[in-house]
Amino acid sequence: MRVLVIPEDSVKDKYLLKPIIKALMGAVNKPRARVRICEDPRMCGIGQALNHQRIEEVVERYKGMTDLILLCVDRDCDENRRHKLDALELTAAEVLANPSKVFLATQAIEEVEVWALAAATDLPAKWSWKRIRSDRNPKERYFQPYVTQRGLMDDPGEGRKTLGREASAKYSRVKQFSPEVEELEGRVRSHLSE
Repeated sequence: MRVLVIPEDSVKDKYLLKPIIKALMGAVNKPRARVRICEDPRMCGIGQALNHQRIEEVVERYKGMTDLILLCVDRDCDENRRHKLDALELTAAEVLANPSKVFLATQAIEEVEVWALAAATDLPAKWSWKRIRSDRNPKERYFQPYVTQRGLMDDPGEGRKTLGREASAKYSRVKQFSPEVEELEGRVRSHLSE
């Protein structure tokens, strides 16, 4: 199985998304799935990632080379983001025009860096998970201080490579603390059973 992951910005997000999505594919009994990050074209922010024309271009370009396309973006406290993602799924389905291939879109609450924090068992005691999940800026308030505490700022992706590997090794914890990951897994599993 060939999986293409479209992040809103691949420069740093790829270090988190690729290992987590590989772990997700293992959880749906596709451990040999080839997961790659879409870097050509590279989305430059949420505006491009939610642009119907850009998504159509990517789906058209890769539909013959992939079985599953996943768009993974940050919710960024936008309560309407899910509706936009649903509309993109419909657009992509028209371009794919093949029921054996699927485009699914998900939103990280509130940023994909929170998925890496979900795997961590050594977060500062004064941090509450509920507060991390509801913070408007969890990357700045929690992820970056955690990376600094761990001495990972010089790691590729400013700590994301190490934390992405750790998150994939603790995938069950990631989906336990980030229900949107569990929901995405269920949607992928459902598609595979069709």
